[in-house]
Amino acid sequence: MATSTPTRGAYTPPPGPPGAVGRPRGGSGWRTRLWRFDDKASPYAYVAPFFLVFGAFGLYPLLYTGWIALHRVEMTSLDRSEWVGWDNFARILGDSEFWTAVGNTFAIGVMSTVPQLLVALGLAHLLNYRLRASTFWRTVVLTPYATSVATAALVFALVFRADGGLLNWALHLVGLGDTNWANGDWTSKIAISVIVIWRWTGYNTLIYLAAMQAVPTDLYEAASIDGASRWQQFRKVTVPSLRPTILFTIVISTIGSMQLFAEPLLLEGGPLGAVGGNQHQYETLSVYLYNYGWKLGHLGPAAAVAWAMLVLLLLIALLNRITGRVLRRNAA
Repeated sequence: MATSTPTRGAYTPPPGPPGAVGRPRGGSGWRTRLWRFDDKASPYAYVAPFFLVFGAFGLYPLLYTGWIALHRVEMTSLDRSEWVGWDNFARILGDSEFWTAVGNTFAIGVMSTVPQLLVALGLAHLLNYRLRASTFWRTVVLTPYATSVATAALVFALVFRADGGLLNWALHLVGLGDTNWANGDWTSKIAISVIVIWRWTGYNTLIYLAAMQAVPTDLYEAASIDGASRWQQFRKVTVPSLRPTILFTIVISTIGSMQLFAEPLLLEGGPLGAVGGNQHQYETLSVYLYNYGWKLGHLGPAAAVAWAMLVLLLLIALLNRITGRVLRRNAA
């Protein structure tokens, strides 16, 4: 039988088992064992820094806070603790001030999140068009987010001052009279919501803008051919395409509203702001935790408040998940 001989200059691959690309030759040598170890251990080594940082600064504080929530620990005697079980949780759940803080937190969250996301969606829609100096306008929109929250709160505290505040001065010019923004029930919530809206609208605007730029242009061209106006394209093309991004910003904004601290703390810039108002009218859960832990020195109930905030966030996340599933099902 005749056998064909390879032509001159043809490449003959070295023998080896299929799939052994990059594997060093020598089936049982130390290099092969080293290669196998590196192939299996490298992925874990790459992700290990994240888990180390998360364990040190995320998981351990969470578990330690849960341990404190089950003990009586005072700020003046951190080296002593006494097991009390669920007494700290029963203590805060039986406190009317806790439920006032819960109501204030949800009210401020709704008053700040809904207008914030609506304005951010509108600004992103405008920035999505080809504007002159678009980079400049995007930077301007993001500037409030880059501002320190303490600086923003102190500036707005001067704006909402009852005596000599800029807003009351403007209202006085049009004959609406003066308003004691910090001492009112809803006026104080409005003031804090304005601070939150001003600071976070630009951040959500850029998130929406990035999502809008990822929408295929073919959808807009097809809608334009069908005679849809820009407003109809926005409602029928842009908003449905941004549904996952909108749900994401709702979750992020909800988490942020649950952690409101500096804005109500610095609204009046004094000890009255540290307790959330003269009648706790704008005391949030974070301020309530601060008062229990740092002003009264009772770390056990403060830790219980922290875990209660975590449970509320999980319930809100579950509600958002169910809402997202319902919306996707209706869209399908």
